[in-house]
Amino acid sequence: MQYNILWADDEIDLLKPHIMFLTNKGYNVTPVNSGADALDRIENDRFDIVFLDEMMPGMTGLETLAQIKQQQPNLPVVMITKSEEEHIMEDAIGSKIDDYLIKPLNPNQILLSVKKILDNKRLVTEKTTLSYQQEFRSLAMQYQDRIGHEEWADIYKKLIYWELELESSEDQGMSEVFSMQKSEANANFCKFIEEEYEDWLNDPRSDKPILSHQLMKQKVFPHLKGSDDPVFFLLIDNFRYDQWKMIQPILQEYFNIEEESSYYSILPTTTGYARNAIFSGLMPSEMERKHPQWWVSDENTPEGEEGLNNHEQDFLQKQLEMNHFNIKFSYHKILNTNQGKALIDNFSNMLNNQLNVVVYNFVDMLSHARTDVQMIKELAPDEAAYRSITKSWFQHSPLLDFIKKVSEKKCRLILTTDHGMIRVQKPVKIIGYRETNTNLRYKHGKNLGFDDNHLMVCRKPERIFLPKPHVSTSYVFTKEDYFFAYPNNYNQYVNLYRDTFQHGGVSLEEMIIPVIDMTSK
Repeated sequence: MQYNILWADDEIDLLKPHIMFLTNKGYNVTPVNSGADALDRIENDRFDIVFLDEMMPGMTGLETLAQIKQQQPNLPVVMITKSEEEHIMEDAIGSKIDDYLIKPLNPNQILLSVKKILDNKRLVTEKTTLSYQQEFRSLAMQYQDRIGHEEWADIYKKLIYWELELESSEDQGMSEVFSMQKSEANANFCKFIEEEYEDWLNDPRSDKPILSHQLMKQKVFPHLKGSDDPVFFLLIDNFRYDQWKMIQPILQEYFNIEEESSYYSILPTTTGYARNAIFSGLMPSEMERKHPQWWVSDENTPEGEEGLNNHEQDFLQKQLEMNHFNIKFSYHKILNTNQGKALIDNFSNMLNNQLNVVVYNFVDMLSHARTDVQMIKELAPDEAAYRSITKSWFQHSPLLDFIKKVSEKKCRLILTTDHGMIRVQKPVKIIGYRETNTNLRYKHGKNLGFDDNHLMVCRKPERIFLPKPHVSTSYVFTKEDYFFAYPNNYNQYVNLYRDTFQHGGVSLEEMIIPVIDMTSK
């Protein structure tokens, strides 16, 4: 592809060597002597980039730039000047130039600017593809060995890094290769969880990660000792590591990241189990035994999944007391935009507390209703779209305004989630009775009918600290990107839920989740 360059300079004849250099490199250069001539040519011809001298008689470079941006806002412009005055640079940058060169010009300096602007995507694609090809074998060998939870967290972060890099690439073939590698990694991770999860909970010698019920004690409580400064603990539900990477650049404008780490969600990876475990500091069967007045079974809960978490504040207070924290704290659950705005209005009062916990139900706000699966399906047909929606929502949400207020008061912010989600693709049949819970990624009940393929089966729930409503209760979790479907109306059910984002089962996306410790800049 041959690119067309427009070069406006009142001393254009002196630039003939540079123009010849670009011509020999395959670029088509059109020279003009003034800003007015440049605007005329832009109106009548197509150009890929404009070189614009800042000091021209008549219409200056900055004045010409303003006119160009009005006519063609997306046309790249490189400002060239003899002046090194700071205010000129600031004016040019404020006018959205794409590069800034200072005379005397070097031919390679010009070529670099052109390539950076015009060939950037192709060069990045080629480099990304080559780098991923080199990493592909290393990653595959790593997860096929017998490795531990830290290595798996590292592999998952590397996979997310390459997924985001390849997403901006134009090499569709390499994206397909990556999808196969990620699926293979997930399959191996599920085998790892089947082998290790029970030991994490029962064997004190087991090398285990931080789990949901240990999160507050490990990551929050240490900051409450020896300091009266407010700590803000923000939990965004269903918030995956890749979504964190989408909003990280925004937050880094306001915060220094002290630690970026991860922890593992307990099973089932759902609000009722994992989030209650976070705030209680207990596993689900311990919550049921010690606090039966607050524990709610998820067997067809009429209030829906959120009805399982009506006592998070009570659980949190008990956990603080158990760990000998006699402090002022607040708890806020945000389910809609109006509540988000009310949180901001209440911010000054929160500064009187040593701990402020905010649960932000992002998925509810995204879909407007838990049952509106089709809406999410249309808005987020794939992973890239889901990430994009996350970023757009965050940029325009009251949550960002709230976070800015936290940064202004020089407070510590700990950001995390209760579990992630996975885009489900493959159905697996199950037969259950009326009391069987409705989640698509895990089921529990008595006399469940299923094929063990693609499932993690737990016939002794007490071994993984899950409640056992009946003597014959079993738990089954889907692995990788499978989801449960009932034989009745099977095809209709599958068409409705395939390609939707679900949670509750075993996968990298649901179990390995971010916890970020930040301090205000």
